[in-house]
Amino acid sequence: MSKFRLYFISISLVFITILFANCAKRGSISGGPKDTLPPVLIHSFPKNYSTNFDKQEIKIHFDEYIKVNKLNQYLIISPPMENMPDITPMGIAKKVLTIRFRDSLSPNTTYNINFGDAIADNNENNIFQQFKYVFSTGDYIDSLQLRGNISTAHQLKADNFVNVMLYEASSFNDSTVFKQKPLYVTNTLDSLTSFELENLKEGYYKIIALKDKNNDYLYNPSTDKIAFLKDSIYLPTNQKIDLVLFNSTQDFKATRPSQISSNKWYLPYVGEIEDLEIKLQAKDLLLPSTYTLLPGKDSLQIWFAPKEFDSLQLSFNSTPETFTLRPRAQLKETDSLNISATNGTLHYNDILQISATTPILDIDKAKILFTDRDSLDVDFELTNNYLEQKINVDFQKQESMNYNLTLLPGAITDFFGQQNDTLHYSQQTGPYKDYGNLTLHLNNVQSFPIIVDLVDEKNKVIVSKYSTEQTSLDFDLLTPNTYLIRVSYDTNKNGKWDTGNYFLQTEPEKSVYYPHPISVRANWDLVQSIDL
Repeated sequence: MSKFRLYFISISLVFITILFANCAKRGSISGGPKDTLPPVLIHSFPKNYSTNFDKQEIKIHFDEYIKVNKLNQYLIISPPMENMPDITPMGIAKKVLTIRFRDSLSPNTTYNINFGDAIADNNENNIFQQFKYVFSTGDYIDSLQLRGNISTAHQLKADNFVNVMLYEASSFNDSTVFKQKPLYVTNTLDSLTSFELENLKEGYYKIIALKDKNNDYLYNPSTDKIAFLKDSIYLPTNQKIDLVLFNSTQDFKATRPSQISSNKWYLPYVGEIEDLEIKLQAKDLLLPSTYTLLPGKDSLQIWFAPKEFDSLQLSFNSTPETFTLRPRAQLKETDSLNISATNGTLHYNDILQISATTPILDIDKAKILFTDRDSLDVDFELTNNYLEQKINVDFQKQESMNYNLTLLPGAITDFFGQQNDTLHYSQQTGPYKDYGNLTLHLNNVQSFPIIVDLVDEKNKVIVSKYSTEQTSLDFDLLTPNTYLIRVSYDTNKNGKWDTGNYFLQTEPEKSVYYPHPISVRANWDLVQSIDL
């Protein structure tokens, strides 16, 4: 083979290789733009908004494969059915959504099946938003509407996923919400505070809203928040309804206690304990006993001196219920008195507290020494916060000062007669320049007295002031932070905010939040006007 032919073949191979590479590059698949469109409903059988509906199955066809997400969270059927229908697909993707009823349908009734945001395409999870299938077993579709807003008492942010329900006014009584499902229902969904009930018929209704933990449309006072209007509503109406959710007060009720140590039991409870009295007996022998709160839990700590008894009877002044306690012999551990107090920096709006591990029965102020850095006595007052097993030490704080707190033996005696040993604690305050001051001017106060709270982002009260007539309030020496301002109307003038009581048909006392966070900076004076 000649050199020329070899050279020609080599050049040809290089050229072909480059050509194919370029062709491959030009023809590579990019995948195209991302699908951002929700599925499209092609048709349904029977048709949406059908009348004289008499089927047990509905089929809804889409243009692509769909899946159903969080059906138990999003699906709302109005009026509610005793047994939820079977809905497919669940767990797999199909182009057809099938609804099979397990209940007989009521005559002359408009049904609204709202899927919320439960339907999405299979590939990109594009949501087919707020799809509703509506039909009537009668000759026409009910078309009236009712709109309104939901808020939550004493909170800036309203609860989500709130069930808003209508009942026939003629058959409604206070116990209906405990045992009967509503005639119509809707839900406020994720971040919405407004609601809309649709496809309603003319008539008088009672309206109830529930933050319904079990989502069973029945009121459980132990777990659910409730909102209501005293008066019934007549439809049609242009009235926009405002509902306020709250935890209703209820009578004291306890559940079975559990033994934690030889001298302590935990007692879960719900309701009010303000005037609660307990009685602990071994047959006819009355035993010394007391109770305190279990921090962070809806439980009481029942305290008594450990003795050898086969059984004990625990009873209350507010309920006929009695518990039989059977102490466990293997629980030899006994709670003993331990004292702790704040050490380190004490902010000007903080409370100096002494905490105990057992109930504090007696305080001997003469055995408590409180001095400053110059060993000079500091005037102070003590408050026994018995239920929380704490002692509040109230005194006038000075700038950049060191304080020394000494508990001499016997300063504190607990319920079991135990006393403390000598204990020392130290605190210090910082310079005023590290803190900020806030002056509030309140306009259009509806009534007095009022409670003005500065709360943090977790709705925890940092500092509070009570006013019987003043509309300008000074909050001095605040820790630099972002605060929310809440004003509550103390209607019953008992010095605190009170929630409502569904059983007595009383609503919670009104609270107003200033919606904009207030930023308090160090070494800065801020003046803020608020229109209530």
